[in-house]
Amino acid sequence: MTGTLSADGFPEAQVRHRARAGEAGAFPELKTYGSGMLGAAPAGHDPYDLLERARIVPPVFMPQRLAKLIDLAREPLYTDVELATRIGGFASRLPLYVSAFGSTQVASHDLGEAAGRQAGQLGIPMVIGENVVPVNGFRSAADAAASPLIGRIAAYTAAADDEHGGVVVQQSTEDADAEVWNLVYSDPVSEQLLATGRLAFELKVGQGAKPGLGGLTVLDRDAGDRVAGQYAMDTVFGDDSASVLRVSSPGTFTEEILRQQIRLMRNNFPRARVWVKLHPGRDVARAAATAWEAGADSVTVDGAEGGTAWAPTAFLAQVGLPLGECLTRIGRTGHCLLASGRIWEGSRAVKALALGARAVGLGRAALLAVDEDAESGLVRLAESIALELRLLISAVGKYDVGALDAEDVLLPADATTAVRTG
Repeated sequence: MTGTLSADGFPEAQVRHRARAGEAGAFPELKTYGSGMLGAAPAGHDPYDLLERARIVPPVFMPQRLAKLIDLAREPLYTDVELATRIGGFASRLPLYVSAFGSTQVASHDLGEAAGRQAGQLGIPMVIGENVVPVNGFRSAADAAASPLIGRIAAYTAAADDEHGGVVVQQSTEDADAEVWNLVYSDPVSEQLLATGRLAFELKVGQGAKPGLGGLTVLDRDAGDRVAGQYAMDTVFGDDSASVLRVSSPGTFTEEILRQQIRLMRNNFPRARVWVKLHPGRDVARAAATAWEAGADSVTVDGAEGGTAWAPTAFLAQVGLPLGECLTRIGRTGHCLLASGRIWEGSRAVKALALGARAVGLGRAALLAVDEDAESGLVRLAESIALELRLLISAVGKYDVGALDAEDVLLPADATTAVRTG
């Protein structure tokens, strides 16, 4: 009787796929690992996405435009909007940064270095994601050719000036075992960044694509056998499959553990800034406040829309708070809050900035841009977003990106969380 039944309106294809694949059916198709970019529901399809449903609302009366007119002795234009800001202790030409992407093929050597060069040219910070060292090593065996992590840092530094932007190196539990921060902090490739105050380390508490879940990496059997003593392995793709799932812990955090981690970072690496990346958990506001109180220079919140991580489809579609909800729960605090999750154009960026973010991250969008044009794709993408930012900020009668406020955004009527302005 195979194939004789049909189920109108029911996800028949997905059910049949799971009936064939078993445990492997809980994940995206294996062929997408390392070459595809995974995320949450498509734009416009998530009823909880406040940023998608919110509107930018200009006022009729614009006292800040009048103040700008008096200052300039002419009517102000959108070209007069100032976008420079400070991001996690770094001076940045734009309220943008390149979000973390790590070790998989989709963020390969060439794309990672291209993103580094162009982020440096733009004068915006770049975050280097987790697992780059555990997967690829810190330097080559001959200590001559650059590894992906070293290559990205070197490409960024060569393209940047000494005043804008910075490099942020992320560390997960696996990276901690590999002593990634110690390696980077003491390596000559970082000296120029340290000397100019443009190196930061980011403690990864979680990520938007799989909140509450640790690293899941697909390896071939030989690679899996080599690291089986270090990591748990799961044969979810079948005993006869050439691939196995490498499983790692996300780490365990309480308020006190987070405080102690930040204190250790500040004590052990006094010349580096301290960043913290949070997944979109329901207590994200308390976690952000804890990090800032402990001395973090910046907190990144990665909405459920974010991430290119390999994760079960249930996580990609159903787990974690959307970015807009994270922002409304945290509110405007006066601290540096960074936001990532499906940012690729100016209107979503303006909404996030108005709701409290200091800057927004380009993750999948950055990778697509450098894949399209390894020389200038990210620069052109950032230029297009900067134009939209200036147009939209001018439209609400303001002329500095830091002047945006929650009053500039109309949230949907059924949004339940009030935006804090304290």
